[in-house]
Amino acid sequence: MVRFDVTTIGEGQLRYSVPLGSHLERASQLDVNVTGTEANVTSLLSRLGWRCGWVSALPRNPLGRHVALEFAQSGLDLSAVVWSDEGRVAIYYVEFGLPPKGTQVYYDRKYTCFVNMTQDDIDWDYLLDTRLLHISGLSVPLSPSINAILTEAVARANAAGIPISFDMNYRSRIWTTDEAAEAIAPFLQAVDVLFFARGDAERMYGFTGMPDDIVRQLGELTPASAIVTSLGSEGIIAWDRRSFHIEPAKNIQVIDRIGAGDAMVAGVLHGWLQGDLFKGLRYGVLTAALCLTHYGDAVYIARSELEDLLDRPGADIVR
Repeated sequence: MVRFDVTTIGEGQLRYSVPLGSHLERASQLDVNVTGTEANVTSLLSRLGWRCGWVSALPRNPLGRHVALEFAQSGLDLSAVVWSDEGRVAIYYVEFGLPPKGTQVYYDRKYTCFVNMTQDDIDWDYLLDTRLLHISGLSVPLSPSINAILTEAVARANAAGIPISFDMNYRSRIWTTDEAAEAIAPFLQAVDVLFFARGDAERMYGFTGMPDDIVRQLGELTPASAIVTSLGSEGIIAWDRRSFHIEPAKNIQVIDRIGAGDAMVAGVLHGWLQGDLFKGLRYGVLTAALCLTHYGDAVYIARSELEDLLDRPGADIVR
Protein backbone atom coordinates (compact mmCIF):
# COMPACT_ATOMS: atom_id res chain seq x y z
CA MET A 1 0.00 0.00 0.00
CA VAL A 2 1.31 3.43 -0.93
CA ARG A 3 1.85 6.01 1.78
CA PHE A 4 -0.08 8.86 0.16
CA ASP A 5 -3.14 9.41 -1.99
CA VAL A 6 -1.71 12.66 -3.41
CA THR A 7 1.71 14.29 -3.27
CA THR A 8 2.76 17.62 -4.70
CA ILE A 9 5.63 20.09 -5.08
CA GLY A 10 5.02 23.80 -4.61
CA GLU A 11 5.81 27.04 -2.87
CA GLY A 12 4.21 28.14 0.37
CA GLN A 13 3.32 31.81 0.49
CA LEU A 14 1.89 34.56 2.65
CA ARG A 15 -0.90 36.66 1.23
CA TYR A 16 -1.08 40.26 2.43
CA SER A 17 -4.28 42.13 1.54
CA VAL A 18 -6.19 45.30 2.24
CA PRO A 19 -9.97 45.47 2.64
CA LEU A 20 -12.24 46.15 -0.32
CA GLY A 21 -12.14 49.85 -1.11
CA SER A 22 -8.66 50.36 0.36
CA HIS A 23 -5.42 50.88 -1.55
CA LEU A 24 -2.08 49.19 -0.96
CA GLU A 25 -0.17 52.42 -1.39
CA ARG A 26 -2.07 53.92 1.55
CA ALA A 27 -2.36 50.78 3.70
CA SER A 28 -1.79 51.14 7.43
CA GLN A 29 -2.41 47.45 8.14
CA LEU A 30 -2.59 44.19 6.21
CA ASP A 31 -4.62 41.00 6.58
CA VAL A 32 -2.44 37.87 6.44
CA ASN A 33 -3.41 34.50 4.95
CA VAL A 34 -1.32 31.42 4.22
CA THR A 35 -1.51 30.13 0.68
CA GLY A 36 0.30 28.27 -2.12
CA THR A 37 -1.60 26.80 -5.05
CA GLU A 38 -0.39 23.19 -4.75
CA ALA A 39 -0.64 23.18 -0.96
CA ASN A 40 -4.11 24.74 -1.18
CA VAL A 41 -5.21 21.72 -3.20
CA THR A 42 -3.60 19.08 -1.01
CA SER A 43 -4.49 20.73 2.31
CA LEU A 44 -8.17 20.73 1.33
CA LEU A 45 -7.88 17.09 0.24
CA SER A 46 -6.30 16.38 3.62
CA ARG A 47 -9.28 17.96 5.37
CA LEU A 48 -11.48 15.67 3.27
CA GLY A 49 -9.70 12.62 4.65
CA TRP A 50 -7.08 11.87 2.00
CA ARG A 51 -3.41 11.23 2.84
CA CYS A 52 -1.42 14.02 1.24
CA GLY A 53 2.24 15.05 1.26
CA TRP A 54 3.85 18.35 0.28
CA VAL A 55 7.43 18.88 -0.91
CA SER A 56 8.64 22.45 -0.48
CA ALA A 57 11.22 24.69 1.21
CA LEU A 58 10.63 27.25 3.94
CA PRO A 59 12.86 29.68 5.85
CA ARG A 60 13.75 28.74 9.40
CA ASN A 61 12.08 31.81 10.89
CA PRO A 62 8.64 32.86 12.24
CA LEU A 63 7.21 33.46 8.75
CA GLY A 64 8.20 30.01 7.56
CA ARG A 65 6.79 28.45 10.71
CA HIS A 66 3.56 30.40 10.22
CA VAL A 67 3.10 28.85 6.78
CA ALA A 68 3.95 25.37 8.05
CA LEU A 69 1.60 25.59 11.03
CA GLU A 70 -1.37 26.52 8.86
CA PHE A 71 -0.89 23.63 6.46
CA ALA A 72 -0.04 21.15 9.22
CA GLN A 73 -3.34 21.92 10.92
CA SER A 74 -5.14 20.64 7.83
CA GLY A 75 -3.41 17.27 8.19
CA LEU A 76 -1.05 17.84 5.26
CA ASP A 77 2.22 15.94 5.80
CA LEU A 78 5.23 18.27 5.91
CA SER A 79 8.00 15.80 6.68
CA ALA A 80 9.66 16.38 3.27
CA VAL A 81 9.75 20.17 3.62
CA VAL A 82 13.33 21.52 3.51
CA TRP A 83 14.06 24.10 6.22
CA SER A 84 16.63 26.69 5.19
CA ASP A 85 18.71 29.33 6.95
CA GLU A 86 19.00 31.22 3.66
CA GLY A 87 16.29 32.73 1.51
CA ARG A 88 12.84 33.97 2.40
CA VAL A 89 9.17 33.14 2.18
CA ALA A 90 7.20 34.09 -0.94
CA ILE A 91 4.64 36.88 -0.64
CA TYR A 92 1.90 38.33 -2.75
CA TYR A 93 -0.21 41.40 -2.14
CA VAL A 94 -3.90 41.81 -2.93
CA GLU A 95 -5.85 44.98 -3.49
CA PHE A 96 -9.52 44.06 -3.80
CA GLY A 97 -11.50 46.09 -6.29
CA LEU A 98 -14.63 46.21 -8.36
CA PRO A 99 -14.99 47.10 -12.06
CA PRO A 100 -13.67 48.99 -13.85
CA LYS A 101 -10.31 48.30 -12.12
CA GLY A 102 -10.99 44.98 -10.43
CA THR A 103 -8.78 43.12 -7.96
CA GLN A 104 -5.03 43.55 -8.39
CA VAL A 105 -2.39 40.98 -7.37
CA TYR A 106 1.31 41.84 -7.00
CA TYR A 107 3.94 39.09 -6.57
CA ASP A 108 7.11 39.22 -4.48
CA ARG A 109 8.64 35.79 -5.11
CA LYS A 110 12.33 36.32 -5.88
CA TYR A 111 15.16 34.88 -3.77
CA THR A 112 12.87 32.53 -1.84
CA CYS A 113 13.94 29.23 -0.32
CA PHE A 114 11.73 27.34 -2.74
CA VAL A 115 13.11 28.76 -5.99
CA ASN A 116 16.62 27.83 -4.85
CA MET A 117 15.77 24.15 -4.38
CA THR A 118 17.69 21.59 -6.45
CA GLN A 119 17.01 17.98 -7.31
CA ASP A 120 19.27 16.93 -4.43
CA ASP A 121 16.79 18.52 -2.01
CA ILE A 122 13.93 16.28 -3.12
CA ASP A 123 13.04 13.11 -1.26
CA TRP A 124 12.07 11.17 -4.37
CA ASP A 125 10.95 8.07 -2.47
CA TYR A 126 8.54 10.26 -0.49
CA LEU A 127 7.22 12.09 -3.55
CA LEU A 128 6.59 8.93 -5.57
CA ASP A 129 4.99 6.89 -2.77
CA THR A 130 1.55 8.00 -3.95
CA ARG A 131 -1.54 7.26 -5.99
CA LEU A 132 -1.38 10.64 -7.74
CA LEU A 133 1.23 13.37 -8.28
CA HIS A 134 -0.25 16.88 -8.58
CA ILE A 135 1.73 19.77 -10.08
CA SER A 136 0.93 23.27 -11.27
CA GLY A 137 2.03 25.34 -14.23
CA LEU A 138 2.34 28.26 -11.83
CA SER A 139 5.58 26.76 -10.47
CA VAL A 140 7.22 26.01 -13.83
CA PRO A 141 8.59 29.54 -14.49
CA LEU A 142 9.74 30.33 -10.95
CA SER A 143 13.35 29.27 -11.60
CA PRO A 144 15.34 26.96 -13.88
CA SER A 145 16.00 24.61 -10.96
CA ILE A 146 12.29 24.30 -10.15
CA ASN A 147 11.53 23.61 -13.81
CA ALA A 148 14.18 20.87 -13.72
CA ILE A 149 12.71 19.39 -10.53
CA LEU A 150 9.21 19.28 -12.01
CA THR A 151 10.51 17.79 -15.25
CA GLU A 152 12.34 15.08 -13.30
CA ALA A 153 9.30 14.44 -11.10
CA VAL A 154 7.09 13.93 -14.15
CA ALA A 155 9.63 11.59 -15.77
CA ARG A 156 9.95 9.50 -12.61
CA ALA A 157 6.19 9.36 -12.10
CA ASN A 158 5.65 8.24 -15.69
CA ALA A 159 8.31 5.56 -15.33
CA ALA A 160 6.68 4.32 -12.13
CA GLY A 161 3.18 4.34 -13.64
CA ILE A 162 1.93 7.04 -11.25
CA PRO A 163 -0.85 9.24 -12.68
CA ILE A 164 -0.17 12.97 -12.85
CA SER A 165 -2.61 15.83 -12.36
CA PHE A 166 -1.60 19.18 -13.89
CA ASP A 167 -3.30 22.55 -13.36
CA MET A 168 -2.22 25.22 -15.86
CA ASN A 169 -2.71 28.24 -13.56
CA TYR A 170 -1.49 30.86 -16.06
CA ARG A 171 -0.49 34.20 -14.50
CA SER A 172 0.16 37.14 -16.82
CA ARG A 173 2.38 38.91 -14.26
CA ILE A 174 4.76 35.93 -14.16
CA TRP A 175 5.22 35.12 -17.86
CA THR A 176 3.84 35.69 -21.37
CA THR A 177 1.40 33.37 -23.12
CA ASP A 178 4.06 32.32 -25.65
CA GLU A 179 6.54 31.53 -22.89
CA ALA A 180 3.93 29.53 -21.01
CA ALA A 181 2.78 27.54 -24.05
CA GLU A 182 6.35 26.56 -24.93
CA ALA A 183 7.35 25.63 -21.38
CA ILE A 184 4.34 23.48 -20.54
CA ALA A 185 4.24 21.55 -23.81
CA PRO A 186 6.35 18.66 -22.45
CA PHE A 187 4.21 18.47 -19.31
CA LEU A 188 1.01 18.22 -21.36
CA GLN A 189 2.39 15.06 -22.99
CA ALA A 190 2.85 13.36 -19.62
CA VAL A 191 -0.30 14.08 -17.61
CA ASP A 192 -3.40 12.02 -16.96
CA VAL A 193 -5.74 14.67 -15.54
CA LEU A 194 -5.49 18.15 -17.05
CA PHE A 195 -7.07 21.28 -15.54
CA PHE A 196 -7.15 24.22 -17.94
CA ALA A 197 -9.40 27.27 -17.56
CA ARG A 198 -11.32 28.44 -20.61
CA GLY A 199 -9.79 31.91 -20.32
CA ASP A 200 -6.28 30.47 -20.29
CA ALA A 201 -7.04 28.31 -23.34
CA GLU A 202 -8.18 31.40 -25.23
CA ARG A 203 -5.25 33.57 -24.09
CA MET A 204 -2.55 30.98 -24.72
CA TYR A 205 -3.83 29.21 -27.83
CA GLY A 206 -6.70 31.29 -29.20
CA PHE A 207 -9.17 28.46 -28.60
CA THR A 208 -12.78 29.68 -28.83
CA GLY A 209 -16.22 28.22 -29.35
CA MET A 210 -18.62 26.19 -27.28
CA PRO A 211 -17.21 24.61 -24.12
CA ASP A 212 -16.94 21.14 -25.66
CA ASP A 213 -15.14 22.62 -28.69
CA ILE A 214 -12.53 24.21 -26.42
CA VAL A 215 -12.05 20.97 -24.48
CA ARG A 216 -11.61 18.98 -27.70
CA GLN A 217 -8.99 21.48 -28.88
CA LEU A 218 -7.16 21.08 -25.58
CA GLY A 219 -7.42 17.33 -26.08
CA GLU A 220 -5.33 17.65 -29.25
CA LEU A 221 -2.44 18.99 -27.14
CA THR A 222 -2.37 16.13 -24.64
CA PRO A 223 -3.05 12.42 -24.27
CA ALA A 224 -4.62 13.10 -20.84
CA SER A 225 -7.50 10.73 -20.12
CA ALA A 226 -9.47 13.47 -18.35
CA ILE A 227 -9.64 17.16 -19.25
CA VAL A 228 -11.39 19.55 -16.86
CA THR A 229 -12.10 23.14 -17.89
CA SER A 230 -13.39 25.89 -15.66
CA LEU A 231 -16.03 28.04 -17.35
CA GLY A 232 -16.00 30.79 -14.74
CA SER A 233 -19.48 31.72 -13.59
CA GLU A 234 -20.97 29.06 -15.89
CA GLY A 235 -19.42 26.13 -14.01
CA ILE A 236 -17.10 23.29 -15.05
CA ILE A 237 -16.94 20.93 -18.02
CA ALA A 238 -15.06 17.61 -18.09
CA TRP A 239 -14.30 15.11 -20.85
CA ASP A 240 -13.10 11.58 -20.22
CA ARG A 241 -12.53 10.92 -23.95
CA ARG A 242 -15.91 9.20 -24.06
CA SER A 243 -18.45 11.78 -22.95
CA PHE A 244 -18.77 15.34 -21.72
CA HIS A 245 -20.33 16.49 -18.49
CA ILE A 246 -21.10 20.07 -17.46
CA GLU A 247 -21.79 21.06 -13.87
CA PRO A 248 -23.29 24.54 -13.47
CA ALA A 249 -21.78 26.91 -10.94
CA LYS A 250 -23.52 27.69 -7.68
CA ASN A 251 -25.54 30.90 -7.46
CA ILE A 252 -23.60 32.80 -4.83
CA GLN A 253 -22.45 36.23 -3.73
CA VAL A 254 -18.72 36.45 -4.39
CA ILE A 255 -16.56 37.86 -1.59
CA ASP A 256 -13.03 36.83 -2.63
CA ARG A 257 -12.18 35.14 -5.95
CA ILE A 258 -8.59 34.21 -5.13
CA GLY A 259 -8.08 30.51 -4.40
CA ALA A 260 -11.34 29.33 -5.96
CA GLY A 261 -9.51 27.53 -8.76
CA ASP A 262 -7.44 25.54 -6.28
CA ALA A 263 -10.59 24.66 -4.33
CA MET A 264 -12.26 23.51 -7.55
CA VAL A 265 -9.28 21.30 -8.43
CA ALA A 266 -9.34 19.73 -4.97
CA GLY A 267 -13.07 19.05 -5.26
CA VAL A 268 -12.70 17.38 -8.66
CA LEU A 269 -9.79 15.27 -7.43
CA HIS A 270 -11.89 14.29 -4.40
CA GLY A 271 -14.25 12.63 -6.87
CA TRP A 272 -11.46 11.27 -9.08
CA LEU A 273 -9.83 9.58 -6.10
CA GLN A 274 -13.14 7.83 -5.47
CA GLY A 275 -13.21 6.67 -9.11
CA ASP A 276 -15.90 9.14 -10.20
CA LEU A 277 -14.63 12.11 -12.24
CA PHE A 278 -18.07 13.48 -13.01
CA LYS A 279 -19.16 13.41 -9.38
CA GLY A 280 -15.94 15.28 -8.78
CA LEU A 281 -17.41 18.15 -10.80
CA ARG A 282 -20.24 18.40 -8.28
CA TYR A 283 -17.70 18.56 -5.48
CA GLY A 284 -15.64 21.04 -7.49
CA VAL A 285 -18.37 23.63 -8.00
CA LEU A 286 -19.23 23.33 -4.30
CA THR A 287 -15.68 23.72 -2.99
CA ALA A 288 -15.13 26.65 -5.38
CA ALA A 289 -18.32 28.29 -4.11
CA LEU A 290 -17.20 27.82 -0.51
CA CYS A 291 -13.90 29.53 -1.33
CA LEU A 292 -15.58 32.37 -3.20
CA THR A 293 -17.87 33.20 -0.29
CA HIS A 294 -15.19 33.96 2.31
CA TYR A 295 -11.86 35.78 2.51
CA GLY A 296 -8.68 33.77 2.11
CA ASP A 297 -7.49 31.04 -0.24
CA ALA A 298 -8.23 28.05 2.02
CA VAL A 299 -11.48 26.11 2.42
CA TYR A 300 -12.12 24.77 5.91
CA ILE A 301 -14.56 21.89 5.67
CA ALA A 302 -14.73 18.26 6.74
CA ARG A 303 -15.76 15.43 4.45
CA SER A 304 -19.06 14.84 6.28
CA GLU A 305 -19.99 18.51 6.00
CA LEU A 306 -19.13 18.58 2.29
CA GLU A 307 -21.36 15.56 1.67
CA ASP A 308 -24.15 17.19 3.65
CA LEU A 309 -23.91 20.36 1.56
CA LEU A 310 -23.73 18.54 -1.78
CA ASP A 311 -27.50 18.24 -2.18
CA ARG A 312 -28.73 20.75 0.37
CA PRO A 313 -29.85 24.19 -0.77
CA GLY A 314 -28.12 27.12 0.88
CA ALA A 315 -29.42 28.48 4.16
CA ASP A 316 -28.98 31.80 5.89
CA ILE A 317 -28.70 30.28 9.38
CA VAL A 318 -28.29 26.67 10.48
CA ARG A 319 -29.49 26.21 14.07
